[in-house]
Amino acid sequence: MRQKRNKTKSFRGGAKIAAALVLTVAVAAGCTAGGKQAAAPTTAQEQTIKSVKVQKVSKQKIGEPLEQVADAVAATQLDVIAKAGGEVRQILVKRGDRVAAGDVIIKLDPTDMQIQREKAALQLQSSQQALVKAKKDLADGKTEMANSVKKMEQALLDVTKTYNKAKNDYDQGLITKQQLDQTETMWKNQTMDLDLLKQKQKTLETSDTLSALETQVQSASLSMKELERSIANLEVKAPVAGVVTELPLVVGMTIQPGMKVGHLQQLDPIRIKAQLTESSAKLVRGKQELVYYVPGSTERPKAKINYLSDSMDAQTKSYELELEVANPTGALKPGMKVQVQLTYEQEQVVITVPTLSVVRESGDSFVFVLVGDTVEKRKVELGRLSELNQEVISGVKEGEQLVVSGQNQLKDKEKVQLAESK
Repeated sequence: MRQKRNKTKSFRGGAKIAAALVLTVAVAAGCTAGGKQAAAPTTAQEQTIKSVKVQKVSKQKIGEPLEQVADAVAATQLDVIAKAGGEVRQILVKRGDRVAAGDVIIKLDPTDMQIQREKAALQLQSSQQALVKAKKDLADGKTEMANSVKKMEQALLDVTKTYNKAKNDYDQGLITKQQLDQTETMWKNQTMDLDLLKQKQKTLETSDTLSALETQVQSASLSMKELERSIANLEVKAPVAGVVTELPLVVGMTIQPGMKVGHLQQLDPIRIKAQLTESSAKLVRGKQELVYYVPGSTERPKAKINYLSDSMDAQTKSYELELEVANPTGALKPGMKVQVQLTYEQEQVVITVPTLSVVRESGDSFVFVLVGDTVEKRKVELGRLSELNQEVISGVKEGEQLVVSGQNQLKDKEKVQLAESK
């Protein structure tokens, strides 16, 4: 029995070997038949090309305009300073009143100033009269001096004639030498007297005898102007238009020059101020105006950008934004909270990609774009997030084919095929 079983097993093994040999020969014959080789791909080779799904990159609304909370503040805040001193006689406004530039806020007692002004007026009048009299006296003196010179010149002319005649008479022996000398002495004395008188005339013409009186008149005139200005300053006026927020005065109290008597806040125009982050400041740069609104209001007016800081504040770590708003009705008041829209409606429509299509590597973000039958790995700069979509600031363009499935297994420049849609 054992021998019979062994023979059976040997027969089966030999049959298997024979069958294998036959199969090998058949395959070889098939490969060489007609001189051709098999080129059909296997199933495993087909699976090496990955299938992906794509969709076009498009623009979508990423969300509502970005907003920033801001504060309404007075455009200008000024202390009202008294330029003159005196007793408060009248207070014309009260705290909370709106005033225009130049409106009188308080009046001081002018009695003392008016007395000083009258004294200064008398001094000015006296100086002016003294100057007028001095000018007249000077003019009369010049006239008298001119007449004296003319008389002296005529007298010298007569003496010169007498002296010339005496010289002729002496030559003819009609007079003595002593008589000639006497005539010559008279002529010389007359000549010297005329020269001396002309010198006095020149001194009178060139000397400034009126300067002291003119200085007195000018000084008295300046004193009058100072007093008139001081009297005008007894009416303390608003330096700018605004609201009176401080007025610590009562009638009868005495104030000194330079004393603070009130405080004004200018509310037209009014300022809106906000502190922006660096990313928010980038959204505002280059714009001339922004939309703002008061919470609860349906109005959405625009305000001019008055200032945007170029550098970050070291303490607040923010950029200061300031808007200027016309406020004729006083609707905006200091301390109110205002919402400022940093972006417009049209700025919310941006290029977006599905968040799940983004591949994160070492802190950077990438997407795959299908170009022909290969994919390109693109580094992208991402912006705002809205549910399942995210803004793309740079890296892809509208209309490109974005890979939205299988991107985590892809490599740059890898060949792919589109998955069949079901």
